[in-house]
Amino acid sequence: MKRVIFNFLTKPSLAIMLLVATQALQAQDNYGFWERVRFGGALGAGFGSGYTNISVAPMAIYEFNQYVGAGLGLQGSYVKDNSNLARYTSFLYGGSVIGIINPIEELQLSAEVEQLRVNLDADDSISGPYKDNFWNTALFLGAGYRAGSVIAGVRYNVLFDDNDFVYSTAFMPFVRLYF
Repeated sequence: MKRVIFNFLTKPSLAIMLLVATQALQAQDNYGFWERVRFGGALGAGFGSGYTNISVAPMAIYEFNQYVGAGLGLQGSYVKDNSNLARYTSFLYGGSVIGIINPIEELQLSAEVEQLRVNLDADDSISGPYKDNFWNTALFLGAGYRAGSVIAGVRYNVLFDDNDFVYSTAFMPFVRLYF
């Protein structure tokens, strides 16, 4: 099922991004290509009693105009939890394609297709050791408040599945920073 979703969502999204990027390169205006590219992303770290979460997620956005942009992102995360009955360690890495719309200066709407490789090593006191390596596809629809180069908001994973061991909830807050 995940493979079907990947083929259905990710491949057409990449083809559309390639087409849009090609058109953008051919467009002639007062700005060069690199003057419209914004770099940024997110860094994260969480520590607690037996819990560690470290993530790095760089992103680049091409602004076609003041209203529309599209970009690519990478993500890498390490999570280890030894605080509960179920102990686990996971490495997640992958990429995403994002489209953004700013209908007004303060509001940013986004759609993002994310493809992550998950390497999971768990040990549950009831069922014992468990290892799994799989691909996880997410489709996030989001809205955020934009103040300069900072956007804070919430996004919703429409493909959320409680059993995929990747996200604990379909709703996720976010803070993006672009330069």
